[in-house]
Amino acid sequence: MERRSFLRGAVIGTSAAAFGGTLMPGAAYAAPAQPGPGPYGALGAANANGIQLPSGFTSRIIARSGQSVGGTSYTWHNAPDGGACFADGTGWIYVSNSEINPSGGASAVKFNSSGSITGAYRILSGTRQNCAGGKTPWNTWLSCEEVSLGYVYETDPYGVNAAVRRPAMGRFKHEAAAADPVRRAIYLTEDESNGCFYRFLPTTWGNLSSGTLQVLKAGTATSGSFTWQTVPDPDGSPTYTRDQVSGAKRFNGGEGCHYADDKVWFTTKGDNRLWQLNLTTNTYELAYDDSLVVGGGAPLTGVDNVTGSSSGDLFVAEDGGNMEICVITPDDVVAPFLRITGQSSSEICGPAFSPDGKRLYFSSQRGTTGSSSGGITYEVTGPFRA
Repeated sequence: MERRSFLRGAVIGTSAAAFGGTLMPGAAYAAPAQPGPGPYGALGAANANGIQLPSGFTSRIIARSGQSVGGTSYTWHNAPDGGACFADGTGWIYVSNSEINPSGGASAVKFNSSGSITGAYRILSGTRQNCAGGKTPWNTWLSCEEVSLGYVYETDPYGVNAAVRRPAMGRFKHEAAAADPVRRAIYLTEDESNGCFYRFLPTTWGNLSSGTLQVLKAGTATSGSFTWQTVPDPDGSPTYTRDQVSGAKRFNGGEGCHYADDKVWFTTKGDNRLWQLNLTTNTYELAYDDSLVVGGGAPLTGVDNVTGSSSGDLFVAEDGGNMEICVITPDDVVAPFLRITGQSSSEICGPAFSPDGKRLYFSSQRGTTGSSSGGITYEVTGPFRA
């Protein structure tokens, strides 16, 4: 039996070995099947920041929770989580959520063209447990509350305009968002063990004040076709949004979400899976499932935030696991890109590339202390694939 690659249409045999292990007998899904160190080579010894990186890459700490950022007077928030980068003239901005409740919110760090920090500031305050989110094509940051009946807030990374609550995008335990400029939709994950996958269709593209919230409908299989149906009451009260549409497909703990090239990928932490929706054919399938690898050796565990690079690679951060960011290439190689040592009580959050693709930002939410006040935000620089 042949299986189409989840990224580029390459053919993979279902009997192939995966990551040094083998697929479960009779498994219908072919896990990415090329073991080894991946496109960047093996990880080196831990550097001064406790990070193992491939040859040619370096890291630096740009912020620590409770401490001033760079040469600024701004104090970095606790429990840094989801993030994104935005162009800013010849420089750029990295935005990061704060996953604490109460207070939450989000902050931004500003860089000049050489990568030096030139400023830091708050862009959202007074919210609850802001976990992940997503970048819009009109350069705003959607910061999502990971609480029951939570909201999406649209924020300004440049610190000029006040943040705006967007109730039309639904009230539920929000996790991540990804914008699709082709279908003019925002996809949304729900962090519940019986959660759903949503899309929001703004009445006017670029204005999130009104629109239609829809939920994905499909069978119980791990692949097939899907449809969308409107959620009658996006307010989620008295009936939760996930319980309003019969046949809505359930996902076990929706996490990160990324859109590119007519496809959207999202992770589910409860079953350690990466899903792909093909928006051209209206079909879905598993892109990664570590439970189908037997004999050990699966490189990616504790799936969480996900982002993409200009090369078509996906970078998936681990919540726990062995504290890695893994790369999944267009030819289906899955391998560790980096590993943080000495922080087993933390999780990796907010991976995002600078606009030129040469720097990767991310956070260790609880750092070496295992506490939300111990968060560390990093930058990795090196020869990323174009």
